[in-house]
Amino acid sequence: MNLLIKAIVCFMAGIGAGLGTGFAGMSAAAVISPMLITFLGIPAYEAVGIALASDVLASAVSAYTYGKNKNLDIRNGLVMMAAVLLFTLVGSGAASRIPNTTMGSFSVFMTMLLGIKFIVKPVMTTKEAMADVSVRKRIIQSIVCGAMVGFICGFIGAGGGMMMLLLLTSVLGYELKTAVGTSVFIMAFTALTGAVSHFAIGGMPDLWCLIFCVAFTLLWARIAALFANKASAKTLNRAVGIVLTVLGAAILAVNFLK
Repeated sequence: MNLLIKAIVCFMAGIGAGLGTGFAGMSAAAVISPMLITFLGIPAYEAVGIALASDVLASAVSAYTYGKNKNLDIRNGLVMMAAVLLFTLVGSGAASRIPNTTMGSFSVFMTMLLGIKFIVKPVMTTKEAMADVSVRKRIIQSIVCGAMVGFICGFIGAGGGMMMLLLLTSVLGYELKTAVGTSVFIMAFTALTGAVSHFAIGGMPDLWCLIFCVAFTLLWARIAALFANKASAKTLNRAVGIVLTVLGAAILAVNFLK
């Protein structure tokens, strides 16, 4: 296939995935996979592997940027990540025993609804309010929420980043920047686990698509994370809302073209 076409499709996918990751902790797989499958005809399993690999560096550089600006909760992030990884296995096991054909669009609709939510009802929690929660309560919340995210992600196969952002802001009471920073920190490790397993099982994917997607997603994630950490809470809520709503609509359109 023409290398230029691959570069253009991967560039467009990288913009959406990078902005989604840097602004909202969204998994790159939600954007990259349908783009590669629809426009380049790449097999679904291979496309997901490329998307997860793109997610690793994009999430890592976003987490670094948020952490550098003191918008990352590493301790509770590690607790939540352990629960996510464990219950992803549980969810995957449950999904293998239950017919599941009606939940494929779950993460797409959730992306759009969450985007509208941030525009209509922004998260204005402060770090001072976050500090009022006891360490014990925060750890318990992290375990419970991590278990929920992991099970749903394993059962449905998508939606982890969006679920995490929703629970971090709504249940754990994080202010938005810390919620996104913690989310991308966790996603970097979960994406690495997923990418390694995909490549181990399915072999190496299309090398040029992998290089293009990783590079473009990383670039736009870095740009988005830098902007997000400098923006006011109100501006960031609006930016996250717009990005999620537009991406949700775009993914729906791409899925419709399949």
